[in-house]
Amino acid sequence: MSLRLRWLGHATAVLDLGGVRLVTDPLLRRRAGLLQRRGGAPDPAHWRGADAALVSHLHHDHAEPGSLRLLGPVPVLAAPSSARWLVRQGLAGTGVRPGSWWTAPGSDVRVRTVPAEHGDRPMPHRPNVATGFVVRGGGVTVWFAGDTSATPELARVPELAGAGVDVALVPVGGWGPRLSGGHLDPVQAARVCALVGARVAVPVHWGTLHAPGGRHLPAGWMDRAGPAFAAACRRWAPGCDARVLEPGEATRVDTPR
Repeated sequence: MSLRLRWLGHATAVLDLGGVRLVTDPLLRRRAGLLQRRGGAPDPAHWRGADAALVSHLHHDHAEPGSLRLLGPVPVLAAPSSARWLVRQGLAGTGVRPGSWWTAPGSDVRVRTVPAEHGDRPMPHRPNVATGFVVRGGGVTVWFAGDTSATPELARVPELAGAGVDVALVPVGGWGPRLSGGHLDPVQAARVCALVGARVAVPVHWGTLHAPGGRHLPAGWMDRAGPAFAAACRRWAPGCDARVLEPGEATRVDTPR
C-alpha cells in the first residue's frame, strides 16, 4: 500500500492512492490568465483518468476552467461558495463543508477541507474563500496546503485528518521573485511541516509560472525556492524527508510501518 505522487508544476500534483486518482489545483495548459508556464504543458498521460479534482481557491493560477474541463466531467471538490462558482462555469463543482468528508465511490479514499489563510489579492468576480485539504486512503494521509500563510490554525491539521500527516504538499514560492501576503517562503514552509509533523514533504508552487517578461528578472529566481526548502527542512524539520521534484517527476511514499 502506497501513494504515488507526481508533481506537474505550480500547485498541480497527481495523487494515486487506494485505486483513486486525484489532481490538485489543475493547471494543465501553457497559461493561467496572463501568467506563462516555463516549458511545455504537462503530459496528458500523467493526469488522464482523474477521478476528481481538488481546488483550494479561485485565483487564476489555481482554478483555471479550461484545465478543469480537460479532466472531463469529474467532481471538482472545493469550499461550498467556490463550488457554486464552478458550477456556473459548467463544471461539476462539489462543495465540501467544514467537518464533512467526501468519499470517492467504491473506495476508502476520503477528502475533507482544513484551514488555510490566503486573503491577499481578493478577486472582484469570484468568491475568495481559501482552503487546504487532507486526503486519506490506501493507508496514507496527504495534506495539500493550497495557498496559505503560517496561521496557527495549521497545527490542527493532524487532528482534523484523524491521523498523522504522511505527505505534505506545501507551497514554497510564487510566480515572481517577491511573495505577496498569504504565502509561505521556504523557511516558513519548513517550519509548518515541523508543526504538522509531516513525514515527507514535496514543495510546490515554485519554479513554474512567471509574468510576461519576468522569467529572468532577477537571474535564477525561478530555481531557488525548492532547494532552499530542502535546506530549511534540514534545519527546522529534520525529521521530514523533503523531496524536491522536477515538473513531471514522480515519487512513491509507502504506508508507515
